[in-house]
Amino acid sequence: MRLLYCALALLAACCAAPAQALVVLSYHDVRDRVDGELDADRAVISTRHLVDHFEWLRAHGYVPVSLDQVLAARDGGAALPARAVLLTFDDGLRSAVTHVLPLLRAYRYPAVVAVVGRWLDLAPGEQIDYAGHAAGRADFLSAQDLRVLADSGLVEIASHSYDLHRALRGNPQGGQSPAATTRQWSEAAGYESEAQWRERVRADLARSAAQIAALTGRAPRAIVWPYGAHSQVADALAAELGMRAAFSLHGLEQSLAGDDALARLLIEANPDAGGLAAELRKDTSQPRPLRAVQIDLDAVYDADAVQQSRNLDALLERVRRLGVNQVWLQAYADPDGDGAADALYFPNRHLPLRADLYSRVAWQLRTRAGVEVLAWMPVLGFVLPDAQQQQRLAIAGKVHAGRRDPPRLDPFLAETQRIVGDLYEDLAANGYTAGLLFGDDAVLRDDDGLAAAAPAAGRARTDALIAFTDTLTRRAARWRPNLKTARNLFAAPVLDAQAERHTAHDLARFLASYDQVAIMAMPELEQAADADAWLRQLAAAVARVPGALLHSVFELQARDWRDGRPLGAALLAQRMRLLQQAGARHLAYYPDDFLRDEPALETIRRAISASEHPYRRP
Repeated sequence: MRLLYCALALLAACCAAPAQALVVLSYHDVRDRVDGELDADRAVISTRHLVDHFEWLRAHGYVPVSLDQVLAARDGGAALPARAVLLTFDDGLRSAVTHVLPLLRAYRYPAVVAVVGRWLDLAPGEQIDYAGHAAGRADFLSAQDLRVLADSGLVEIASHSYDLHRALRGNPQGGQSPAATTRQWSEAAGYESEAQWRERVRADLARSAAQIAALTGRAPRAIVWPYGAHSQVADALAAELGMRAAFSLHGLEQSLAGDDALARLLIEANPDAGGLAAELRKDTSQPRPLRAVQIDLDAVYDADAVQQSRNLDALLERVRRLGVNQVWLQAYADPDGDGAADALYFPNRHLPLRADLYSRVAWQLRTRAGVEVLAWMPVLGFVLPDAQQQQRLAIAGKVHAGRRDPPRLDPFLAETQRIVGDLYEDLAANGYTAGLLFGDDAVLRDDDGLAAAAPAAGRARTDALIAFTDTLTRRAARWRPNLKTARNLFAAPVLDAQAERHTAHDLARFLASYDQVAIMAMPELEQAADADAWLRQLAAAVARVPGALLHSVFELQARDWRDGRPLGAALLAQRMRLLQQAGARHLAYYPDDFLRDEPALETIRRAISASEHPYRRP
């Protein structure tokens, strides 16, 4: 995953885009008057600014292309021109014909207009909530408008679904998330099965395709997923209905290689030409500084639903005020604290469901706190409800450096591979996640008794365990494409190359295999005599590996687990400054006790915040 990310970043950084690279811009409503950046509709753009965008694209060598050209290039036909750009306009708003089409004709620019079938079918007098205001039949394209667009020779009509542009209830707590990716939950029927989900999505897309074909004479060749929420399975359903191109959101420039959905740059806050230029010229060759906090979902869970809601509110407010840009969220339950999953916080095939809590918390963190969420999951550390099965699959636990490893399953057994793979797929199918954090239970010792298929201790086991996590990523990616990956790394193998054989951990191999490497920069855990000197030594060892600082996250401990004592925000902040002075770009810490304000928010925020102004907000 990280290698793909680097390749795309290099494409975006080039002055002239490669022939098979493409930028897709996502616009929505166009109005003559927009209230600056304060308009209630964040996605609206003024006519003046859209003209400025078109002028800037032309002046700087960007070439708007049609969906025909994109499909042909992807199929091995004529290559796209350098700096190819595809213009898309979502939701089927009437401004597509009143404001956009005249500009497309003036500039001779092709575009894609994606329509929501349900909104085209609004009855006279019927209204919906659109971007915070009531919208009715007159706000959306009519049948005649749609034909005008389709007959213009410039506009391709795409599906934006028939009625998936909404949220559905996905858990008993009432959590809402996008209809295209949510397994619906109801009091009467419980959870929607995969087969029911497939039938619902297929029927919706088929209805949309039939509607567009009836109104324009041509079935849609593209699906533009509402909110950008989709899966490989959903893309395949659309393709079966003739929608050969799929579009998501939240991306800039990409290669046309493969059949993945094409990412789009969402145009928000009415940017002028300078704002567009800033987005297109962003240097993505280096990742943004990462500030992360690792959260125990066990601390949110409470058997009392009212108290659990209070805990969630406290977490959301805490994360919002911290100003971090990523959260590593526990997706499993570990009430006994042994590091292994006794139950899970999402519906699944093999372990008890403690509560369907992960999907609710992850989506709230994304939408209300504005952070990226990675699901923190064990790789081997699972305690199966069948004791005999657990004994048959388990690696015998041993004490190493005074610490016992958590219960682990043998990854070289086919039964383990099937079970853990199922769990990762269930996680992705049942809740939002931008990526996966593979926990520190993913360790193989040189004295572990493993299946006969296991390679000899050392480097081969390191590579085998990486391959295992790669398989887990692929299983999860069926339901959550473009997942980021992160892997916990013990400090010992960074400081001593010989330690790899005791852990199957290696910095260079992890850097080549994951988007992020979360190095456990925890001096008390390692019983370092001089914590500051140890941290400097660790940072220096990372810096000696070419490119390592770009993708290594130094994860500090906020608690001394030997006696349970919080280390304090001041000490934690001082260690963060020390690491930054030693060259660290990315920082994280664990645990965060958001119910007891440990570490103290007002102190730690200044050190961990990703904001340019990490001061108190109302």
